Amino acid sequence: MGGSIEVQSCSRCRSEALVHQAYSGQHLCGKHLASSIRKRTSKELRIQLDLPKDATRDDGKPFRVLVAVSGGKDSAVLLSMMSDIIGRRRDVELVAGCVDEGIDGYRAPSMEFARQLAETLDVRFETMSYEEMGFGRMDEVVQLMPTIGKKHSEANGLMPCSYCGVFRRQSLNSMAEALDADVMALGHNLDDMAQSVLMNLQKGEIERSVRLAPHTKTPIDGIVPRIVPLRWIPEQEIHAHAIHADLPIHHGECPHARGAMRQQSRSVVANLELQTPGARHGLLHSLDQIRELHKEANPDSKQEVNHCSECGEITSREVCQSCTMRSWISEST
Repeated sequence: MGGSIEVQSCSRCRSEALVHQAYSGQHLCGKHLASSIRKRTSKELRIQLDLPKDATRDDGKPFRVLVAVSGGKDSAVLLSMMSDIIGRRRDVELVAGCVDEGIDGYRAPSMEFARQLAETLDVRFETMSYEEMGFGRMDEVVQLMPTIGKKHSEANGLMPCSYCGVFRRQSLNSMAEALDADVMALGHNLDDMAQSVLMNLQKGEIERSVRLAPHTKTPIDGIVPRIVPLRWIPEQEIHAHAIHADLPIHHGECPHARGAMRQQSRSVVANLELQTPGARHGLLHSLDQIRELHKEANPDSKQEVNHCSECGEITSREVCQSCTMRSWISEST
């Protein structure tokens, strides 16, 4: 005899549930999931941005927020939520910015989805490519990696994501500077944040954890402050909402991401959450407590940085990692 499948009802109404929040015990339909995400995002925006009633800048221009988009679910939900919550304000301007890494079959279609969403929301759309930054296309960098690894011991064993992460950060910094943005919004979700905390703990890099976004209360000299409004929203809920809201999103995965440390941490965090619902929240709460303890232990400390002797970007070394990698690539072409 075949057993019937029980469909759960929303904990707040009688509609069919779309997701189950194991950490809260609630089942939510599409409508109440959207409401829940909006409420949490709005709360984080108030905490992280703390905009005055009139955020107009001294030069008479609106407060400008660069929203980093990729065409994926996270940045799509981020842009749509920010547009809904603060996008109608005359004293605030949202700009959607997309980085083109130069990955065939992946970035072009995802960028088109990002462009479509920005146009639908009437948000300005801008792009920056690795080629414009002088890094070359990521597909070409991946082909050069074996040669680079043989020439430079520091590069031996690096994954494509190691290069791409460095190049992406500098590309976003350059875009923010070119656009004269006051703040940059990133689409990191709860899973992303928990994974970052775990990876830093594995390597004993407390200072790196302390420097994780948001930065508005602890700005870092030389870069536009980052905010992460979706930091308390699980990836599953973001994905479910994006599909239910029919947002234009790209479902493909980067062909160069296989084997990255982030992928391993993703699996560990997912298993922790499965065994102990709320584990992701616990990791993020731990980060916030570490920040507070660090601040108490170092009340006069500022997040001071050096500037690269070649490009002027912030770095902890004399020559930043992006310039170092750019020289490796130049030598190998």
